[in-house]
Amino acid sequence: MVWTGTWVSDRLGIELAGDDELRGLLGLALRRNPKRAHLLVSGVLGKHVPQLPSVVHGHGVTLGRRVRALLGPEEAARAVVLGYAETATALGHAVADGLETAPYLHSTRRPVASVPSAGGFEESHSHATSHLLLPEDPAFFDRGGEADRGPLVLVDDEFSTGNTVLNTLRDLHARHPRDHYVIVALVDMRAPGDAGRLAAFAEETSARVDVVAHARGTVRLPEDVLARGLRLVEEQDGGTADPLVPCAPAVAPVRLELGWPAGLPDGGRHGFTPDHRARLREALPAMAARIVDGLGGPEQTGRVLVLGFEELMYAPLVLARALEEAGLDVRFSTTTRSPVLAVDDPGYAIRTRLAFPAHDDPADGPGERYAYNVAGGGFDTVLAVVDSAADTPALHAPGGLLAQLATAAPRVALAVVPAHTPVPRTPDRQEPPVLPAPLRGPDFSSYEPDDVGWLLQDLSAVRLEAPVEEREEAVQRGGAHYAESLPVEYQPTEEYQELYRDALAGSAARIARAVGTVTELVLAERSPRPVLVSLARAGTPVGVLMRRWARHRHGTELPHYAVSIVRGRGIDANALRWLAAHHDPADVVFVDGWTGKGAITRELADALAGFPGFDPEIAVLADPGSCVRTYGTREDFLIPSACLNSTVSGLISRTVLRDDLVGPYDYHGAKFYRELSGSDVSRDFVAAVEDRFDEVADAVDQQVKEAASADRAPTWEGWAAVERISEEQGIHDVNLVKPGVGETTRVLLRRVPWKILARRGAGADLAHIRLLAEQRGVPVEERDDLPYTCVGLIHPRYTRGATGADGKAVGSA
Repeated sequence: MVWTGTWVSDRLGIELAGDDELRGLLGLALRRNPKRAHLLVSGVLGKHVPQLPSVVHGHGVTLGRRVRALLGPEEAARAVVLGYAETATALGHAVADGLETAPYLHSTRRPVASVPSAGGFEESHSHATSHLLLPEDPAFFDRGGEADRGPLVLVDDEFSTGNTVLNTLRDLHARHPRDHYVIVALVDMRAPGDAGRLAAFAEETSARVDVVAHARGTVRLPEDVLARGLRLVEEQDGGTADPLVPCAPAVAPVRLELGWPAGLPDGGRHGFTPDHRARLREALPAMAARIVDGLGGPEQTGRVLVLGFEELMYAPLVLARALEEAGLDVRFSTTTRSPVLAVDDPGYAIRTRLAFPAHDDPADGPGERYAYNVAGGGFDTVLAVVDSAADTPALHAPGGLLAQLATAAPRVALAVVPAHTPVPRTPDRQEPPVLPAPLRGPDFSSYEPDDVGWLLQDLSAVRLEAPVEEREEAVQRGGAHYAESLPVEYQPTEEYQELYRDALAGSAARIARAVGTVTELVLAERSPRPVLVSLARAGTPVGVLMRRWARHRHGTELPHYAVSIVRGRGIDANALRWLAAHHDPADVVFVDGWTGKGAITRELADALAGFPGFDPEIAVLADPGSCVRTYGTREDFLIPSACLNSTVSGLISRTVLRDDLVGPYDYHGAKFYRELSGSDVSRDFVAAVEDRFDEVADAVDQQVKEAASADRAPTWEGWAAVERISEEQGIHDVNLVKPGVGETTRVLLRRVPWKILARRGAGADLAHIRLLAEQRGVPVEERDDLPYTCVGLIHPRYTRGATGADGKAVGSA
């Protein structure tokens, strides 16, 4: 057979010298990289060249067993393994498998805000240079104790100049010094001078440094190889990447459910322990069986390529290995960031290239990604395996990875592994406790048990209520946060309750139509099996109704949970951890009642930055602020559930976040007002809207059809209007301007209102607003220029002296 480095060697004079097996392990290609002209292309790594999974995994395991023999059983039991992203992530895993008892971590280029960095270094020749070390356990590098750290095993696919390894050694030795390092690579290609630098480090630190590799040799490069290589790339294709041509697959990819074990990390990005390894091995046969069944059985699969995703190499590799053991004809490779020239010649290692946009919102911005040697590989089925952080609209878009794969194989399938959401360990470095199951009615809330699970802790026995006036004064003076206490629950008068009943009777069909529309959009555009997660508590009645619509219209039982998000404090991280352990984060759809100016929309986006896999876009019943693209309506109308507090929300209070009540591994808190059951209308509200589902079904279908072709991109008109009103009214604080019927109602029920701005001519939608304003002595100012039906203004300079002891406004302070 022709050596796959012949084409480059003949044209640039690059030569491999060394062990006989080198040419069987390596081919050559040309990079699109101004720092290095050539690329050593491994045939056994599973990155650029599809290979048998047993061959890829076996090479790493063999290296691990050699390291174990070098160290001896006692030292091997104390070792930790570190692999390099992106190419060596699976190789490092396999080395750890060979060692058997070692925990594993690989570097990453995906930052996570909730995990402090345990180190970092540069890979100077790489297309993407910066590496982060983000172990979930801060004691990862101190296994055996700081005074007696075990050996550190560093794994890379090739050991060329040694720069990356030296950068790593110097960084980690300064932080976690130890007396033994083992460098592992498929090939050791260092020149004699480079080998001396590693020896100098060992002498400088008095540490032992060993090198274990399958083969050794050197690369002989002509002096002008970089310039000649760049010219050769330009001659071949103009020196530019393939154009990204939008295309849509003729047949939609098959989505396969893996049954990935709950709470099991997707790989070593934040650490992978021997216990994790054992759990994964136990689960692999069942996951492989699900894949085979999902593809229609062994006779339907044909020749299969399991395609991993950048750093996510190990999970796809062992899935492919399990399919191979089940008798399928399987190869394994992964996508990559590295731009490489493709030349269709048997003497060149990269024969074909598929280019597509990045689809995991990378920290260093958008860019092209590549899958090599897939097209023309004779594959009948390509199974793409990604983590949930990468299961985005860009993955499924025309021109995205799945569409490009459909041009290379008759059938494309997708399997998604839940992206692990790391949780920082306690100061004594113990494992975080197992989080409790969601609370459900009737023990917590008046909803039916299946309607919603509350990821909250029950604080019903704690006195949290304070008069509205005290809370407002404390909040505005900076002495307290609004989430540290609760307002006294407003008890509606009979006149107000009558207004609520009239409002519900008059708007139930309109609400049902909006519920149906937003649910159908979620099912069509977000996930066919969404996990509804409402933002407690305004979003919870909406989540219950969306769940009821899916069951009524489609016979589908959607999971629904309620979580806490607090402006200025973020979302409940422990609730997210529970969700990530029990569901695919990519299926989670956050639900709220309505948007005002979009503060919570922005809060959620910021809060989820450190939790990969969750989509921050909220689905809402009403979006008068034009802050989201998934909504039932953009009208600012009366949603009766906004008229009341807990008595229309399952008798649950708003959520509480206070340091003395909520520990680092507690959910945010809330109260269950059992004593208000006589006034509870939560189930009645849901039933009144659900009764109108059949009546609005045709209107929903038409509205969804129109929405599918409409421009629904957020314009943030509401935020702009709030800023304008804030300045016009001399408030100079957008947090004190609450736009829309729902938010204005909250101002009147929970805060100290200053005045209400109402759109002239607004009718029944404002009847309850006018009644509440009259009861509290709050002026209502009619306006012709409001983008909302009404806007509530919180008193901008509140003190009880300015408003009177009863909290009623007496004029601007």
